[in-house]
Amino acid sequence: MDPDFAKAVKEWTTRPEFSSPLVDHLPTSPNIPSPKQVLGDHIGVPNKLHNHGQIVDYFRKLAAAAPDRVRILDLGTSNEGRPNIVVMMSSVANMARLETYKANLALLSDPRRTDAEAARRIIADTKPIYHLTAGLHSAETGPPEMIMELAYRLLTEDSPLIQKIRDNLIVAISPVLEADGRDRYVDWYHQSLVDETNDLDRPAGPPYWGKYIYHDNNRDINFSDPSARQLLKYYLEWHPPVMHELHESVPFLYTYSGQAPQNPDLDPILYGELPFYSNFEMSQLTKYGMPGVWTHGFVDAWSPGYVGFMASNHNGMLRMYETFGNGGATTMLRHVDNGVDQGSARGGNQLQRDWFRPNPAYRNVMWSMRNNTNYMQTGVLTALQLASNFPAIILENYYQKNANGVKAGATRAPFAYVIPGGQADQNRVKFVVDQLLMQGIEIGRASGAVKVKEGEYPAGSLVVKLDQPYGRLAKTLLKVQDNFPNENLTTYDDAAWTMGLMTGTKVVEIADKAVLGVPTTRVDRMELTGSIGPAGPGGHVVLDNGSVNLAVLRYRLKNISIQVVEKAFKIGDINVPAGSYVVPANAGDALRAAVQQLGLTAIAAPARMDVATHAIPIPRTAVYSTWGATEKVGWVRYAFDQFETPYELIYKEQVRKGGLRARYDVIVLPHQGRSPNDIVFDIPVKGKPLPYRPDARFTTLGAYGRSDDIRGGMGLEGLAELRKFVEEGGTLITTGNASAVPASFGLVDNIGVSSPGGGFYAPGPIVKAKLLQPASPIFYGYTDETMPVRWASSLLFQVRPVDRQQVLMEFPGGQTSVISGFMKGADEVRNRPAIINVTRGQGRVLMFATAPIWRWQTLGEYRMIFNAMLNWKALGGTTGESQRRPEPDVRPEAIPEQDDGLKPTRRP
Repeated sequence: MDPDFAKAVKEWTTRPEFSSPLVDHLPTSPNIPSPKQVLGDHIGVPNKLHNHGQIVDYFRKLAAAAPDRVRILDLGTSNEGRPNIVVMMSSVANMARLETYKANLALLSDPRRTDAEAARRIIADTKPIYHLTAGLHSAETGPPEMIMELAYRLLTEDSPLIQKIRDNLIVAISPVLEADGRDRYVDWYHQSLVDETNDLDRPAGPPYWGKYIYHDNNRDINFSDPSARQLLKYYLEWHPPVMHELHESVPFLYTYSGQAPQNPDLDPILYGELPFYSNFEMSQLTKYGMPGVWTHGFVDAWSPGYVGFMASNHNGMLRMYETFGNGGATTMLRHVDNGVDQGSARGGNQLQRDWFRPNPAYRNVMWSMRNNTNYMQTGVLTALQLASNFPAIILENYYQKNANGVKAGATRAPFAYVIPGGQADQNRVKFVVDQLLMQGIEIGRASGAVKVKEGEYPAGSLVVKLDQPYGRLAKTLLKVQDNFPNENLTTYDDAAWTMGLMTGTKVVEIADKAVLGVPTTRVDRMELTGSIGPAGPGGHVVLDNGSVNLAVLRYRLKNISIQVVEKAFKIGDINVPAGSYVVPANAGDALRAAVQQLGLTAIAAPARMDVATHAIPIPRTAVYSTWGATEKVGWVRYAFDQFETPYELIYKEQVRKGGLRARYDVIVLPHQGRSPNDIVFDIPVKGKPLPYRPDARFTTLGAYGRSDDIRGGMGLEGLAELRKFVEEGGTLITTGNASAVPASFGLVDNIGVSSPGGGFYAPGPIVKAKLLQPASPIFYGYTDETMPVRWASSLLFQVRPVDRQQVLMEFPGGQTSVISGFMKGADEVRNRPAIINVTRGQGRVLMFATAPIWRWQTLGEYRMIFNAMLNWKALGGTTGESQRRPEPDVRPEAIPEQDDGLKPTRRP
């Protein structure tokens, strides 16, 4: 054993009970390089974090030193080009048979080709993969550090516990799931946080982790991030039955038990497995004398959108820790009791003993990176200990959950989901198909008409039959979430995610078992194919089919003058919807190529068309972001980049400078922060300056914007410049929480904002919205009087009856308006405005109570934002306005209206 390690660990561990006999020692090895030999220090050294390159390099050195026991899979690269790897480790004998185990796990994943007898033989000849992931959230700095020491220990230690782990498991490791964010956070820590020891008033992390998403990279249900997609591809290729995420937050170590509310479409076996592991870990660490180890009470099992949930979604098992962390390697006094009432916190009061917290955390504690490493590594070794004692049980349960999934789809309604053929916007259909295929869900194309009790659907319709191993996942993603078990329970993320509703795609649930016999051919991919004929005397008309790709077409034809038709009309027998483009013949091959690639339809335009049109010049667009809350803005940026939308990302520096109207036509102020004050004043101006710019030491800082000091927001000075921008003819578009800014700070008049009462609770349900002005350009491409939208915030607009013509869309409210998920207090939103269009000077402010671009999910709402930007010059006018309240009859001979107490109180 290494005496220097034992001495250092004892010194860095702030109390004896914050360690365990599993991690207070470390073997030396003549062949395997230790972390200190490669990195210069033992893991847990104060005031030092290692970047992604150093961590990957360490694992590559382990693989070079022990090629018969370590294998590295290169999955791909991050947004910024950093490698995404998986490290696989086991005994020499197991690693020699790794490809056999991989093939066997694939057989166990599909009981349609592996009967129970064959499964028993396979299980007896297979070792399960236990996959650990670290570094998904960049501010949670401990897991990528700990995982290096764990790997070394698994290779070098010869204790019975470790030997059994090597003999009975394949341990797979994702050392850093967010490579870009790791490097940026490490730079920021060493620049701005390393000397900070006040946990009650410590500066926040860097403005950015990765390119787009911040903490929401664990809510990326549709896998927008390349690293998440690569991990999913790996999962579907290797089928690890257990995936264990390592996070940091609450004291001292929380282990996930899959508490309520639970998704009932996941196999019941899972809900027995999860507390089996978490209770064992809690009992073992408590036995070692480690306080503050608990389970239950924190993260529930309702949402399927967490990255590691790919395991539970595919009949495996997601496990998860939250270990107390300092957001870096600085040892500091931590106030577990920080003066804030913890009675309503998730998990309740961390200092209070409960059945799921038998040995609570301390009120105040000196906490170090080594404490964090000790707790997390002891927990992981304990989990691996349990798994290594029951490898066959892990595989039996995995096989049985897959078998149960096939059986459920064959015996219980619904039996399938049909995506009817002939939908106008094939791009949205493709989006749904791509997401299902990416997750390994089988889709068939009907060779003939689909005739079931629910209706008849044309040949070519897509059928997702649920009698397949991942049929339960297909149901989870496609069904309406109308079965939340108890509205008095809170949930960790959104209560609803119904893919058809969120994308505006028609998806039909089929309870007729006959659907399982519908002949289909397997769909492996879906391509968009547009249609365009010869130009007419007036060029082409590109029909508005509701697709966001119509906006992409406009951006691709940036040098072409395009008109948009304001009302529906006909060309011959062809219906031309409002919002369709009139494109001159000189667009030529560029138009033809774009129409075909984007799945649009273009027809010949006559020389004259008896319909009003207006031009849609490409606006000079800016997207405003605070420095302290870039995450939600990141989703808007991601959508704009995917749909080829030109924009400039601006911050307080550009707004305060002024002259906005000379540079921009449209400014988008997206949903961000928690209040209007957060958006206007942002990071408080206290303490030291916080520069975000690159230098020789911190090369990753300054990406996606630069600032000499990110503290302080646009302030009143910036608001004055936004007001000038609007008054001088610009269009300001606000969404979600940001829509409270114009009303709260005087950019608009006579618009109030408020919040619902204390009993209101709406965790992201999908609700009904009613179009009050369907002829508005905002609604080009939308054909129904109502549409589903995701409830985005607790913002309630108040508009005077005399100003009702400014309201473009409203929430009908009430329980009947909740389509998926749930909303407590739904009557509070009855007839509240959802979109308001206010003229100010020569410009206007367009306020969405919704957040039309919410993550990479609400594709059905995206088009409203693109319509608003492209038609920024045509958002006025009176066509289709809501009616004003009638003026009262005040003629001299009229009988005054009066309540004299004689009128009946009951109305029919």
